[in-house]
Amino acid sequence: MKLSSIDSQLLKAVADLHGIPRGAFNIRKDGEGVLRQSSANIEIVPKRDKPGIDIIVKPGTKNESVHIPVIMTKSGLKDVVYNTFIIGEGADVTIIAGCGIHNQGDQDSQHDGIHEFIIKEGASVKYVEKHYGQGGGQGKRVLNPTTIVTIETGGYAEMEMVQIRGVDDTIRTTEAFIHDKGGLKVVERLLTDGRQKAVSNITIHLIGADSSGQVLSRSVAQDESQQVFRASLVGKNRATGHVECDSIIMGNAQIRAVPELNAESAEAVLTHEAAIGRIAGDQLIKLMTLGLDEKEAIDTILAGFLR
Repeated sequence: MKLSSIDSQLLKAVADLHGIPRGAFNIRKDGEGVLRQSSANIEIVPKRDKPGIDIIVKPGTKNESVHIPVIMTKSGLKDVVYNTFIIGEGADVTIIAGCGIHNQGDQDSQHDGIHEFIIKEGASVKYVEKHYGQGGGQGKRVLNPTTIVTIETGGYAEMEMVQIRGVDDTIRTTEAFIHDKGGLKVVERLLTDGRQKAVSNITIHLIGADSSGQVLSRSVAQDESQQVFRASLVGKNRATGHVECDSIIMGNAQIRAVPELNAESAEAVLTHEAAIGRIAGDQLIKLMTLGLDEKEAIDTILAGFLR
């Protein structure tokens, strides 16, 4: 398959790809898998009963990665995909996902990705998911990801969820179940502008002894955009959990942050902190004295904040 210039733009934005990657990968375009390759240790198998793939990582696999980006270029398309990740015992891998939508038409384009992770004993995963929208059409670019994570004894996952400019509406749902000595870190970075709306719902069930969960959210809301962030930690055992939400609000935007702690064990230690505020005036002044105009100074501050 030859990639168009728009395909290449989207793949670069959501997966930092400058061509066909090495190793295991699956590229989905406009509702169909168009390029797929397994490796010696990572097998990618199409599902038989519904759209999507199974990504199976062999036990003991180390220092390997798999790319599974989705791109959409047809206006009016609604795509739903179901992906299952099975990470074998003791494996250590990086998964690069994400979805980019180019909508030049007047109908809404929507991608709903349902991802299930089963992280076996002692395995470790770094998962990066970026969302991006572009195109001059009046149709919306809509992304609704659902992520369900099970981390078995001693497993660990770090999940980086990033929404770049251009996504009009999104509802992100993440639910995790952490067993003995397992750990999960979720990092969200989000920017909305115009009239965009974004909702994030995260629930982490700390089931096992000495399990841990951490949620770190940084967001910027500009113009008349709206954001809702809900994060719930449920401590069912001797466990530790922390939620941190830090947001910058600009223009007539609205942000609602709802951290929730549910201790169902006397040995659960759960904490949270949340802050919403404007860009500090002294930061702007300092950068402008260095030669930047106001817009350049704001962009520099926001880029550093969301890094």
